[in-house]
Amino acid sequence: MMASTSIRRERVGAHTVFRLSGDWTTNGLAVLEDEVGEVVDSAASATGPLTVDAAGIDALDSNGAWLLSQIVQAFEQHGAVVEWTGLNEHHQPLFEQIRRSRPIPQPPRQVTGILRVIEHCGEAVFLWAGNSLTFISFLGLTLVRLLRAVVQPRRVRFTSLVHHLERTGIDSLPIVAMLSFLIGVVLAYMGGEQLKRLGAETFTVNLVAVAVLREMGILITAIIIAGRSGSAFTAQIGTMKVNQEIDAMNTIGLDPVEVLALPRVLALMISLPILTFFADLMGLFGGAVIAVTVLDMNIPQFVRQLSEAVELNHFMVGMVKAPLFGFIIALVGCYEGLRVSASAESVGQQTTRSVVESIALVIALDTLFVVFFSIIGV
Repeated sequence: MMASTSIRRERVGAHTVFRLSGDWTTNGLAVLEDEVGEVVDSAASATGPLTVDAAGIDALDSNGAWLLSQIVQAFEQHGAVVEWTGLNEHHQPLFEQIRRSRPIPQPPRQVTGILRVIEHCGEAVFLWAGNSLTFISFLGLTLVRLLRAVVQPRRVRFTSLVHHLERTGIDSLPIVAMLSFLIGVVLAYMGGEQLKRLGAETFTVNLVAVAVLREMGILITAIIIAGRSGSAFTAQIGTMKVNQEIDAMNTIGLDPVEVLALPRVLALMISLPILTFFADLMGLFGGAVIAVTVLDMNIPQFVRQLSEAVELNHFMVGMVKAPLFGFIIALVGCYEGLRVSASAESVGQQTTRSVVESIALVIALDTLFVVFFSIIGV
């Protein structure tokens, strides 16, 4: 009759002896779970020589041999010298093969500072490349939906379009007006202070007019809308993603790009030129306030100088950029919203990315426009 599977620990002088017995196969190892755990835990406090007496083992398979090797490894890792006795000669080859096949722990790879920097840069490049390809794919999909809406206007959800026009346009007027007025004040005040030293304070009007109409009006408006409406688009669509509403749209056959992105893109392409025109007026008004109160110009003189300084090209340069900037801001906001994963934390992360990416793209495109218009002489 086969003996019960067990591990007995005995103390013989300075030696610790573990006597193994029974069936060390898959069927017999279940009863050893607690005992093996106690033996492994005792390895850290083991002192003196250690002997494993395997004479009582009646049967051994690969699982049993692996468990024996784990016990030995636990003691050897703590510096104990393990001696084996009594292992059946039929079991010896299997046990030795299992011991030799144990993975040898490798020391952690030493990474220097410069290699770590290179590694992080490489990861960032691959991540940027992947995100760029995904964004370009979304851009193409949105353009297809936009062109299809032009050919088939019935596909445009006009109720949603009007709603977003109100949110992005009318509701944005106060903040756009205030900041544009302040920008005009700052430009006129700083420019006037410098030009007054040259006796040319009259040309402050030229400075304010050209700067506001060509650059500052559209740029400050686009940045405000990117922070206000672009972030709102991402948060709204991201929350829908978390609540699985977009999955429900896909299930019933609705296209999320057509339903969610297209009305927002069209709304910003329409509202941003209107906001830019309003920002231009407020910026010029801010410049007029400083010209009259600080530079001692009267209103007819300001208007006359403004009419001489302003050309239609200056106004059109700013207005041409507005629809494109609106398209980019809405596109990035919707794209980042659709990339939200199923967590509230992801909504915050993608909203932050949306604002940063929108502003960065707007400034980059504005730089290209400046170079382009300079080359063609506009």
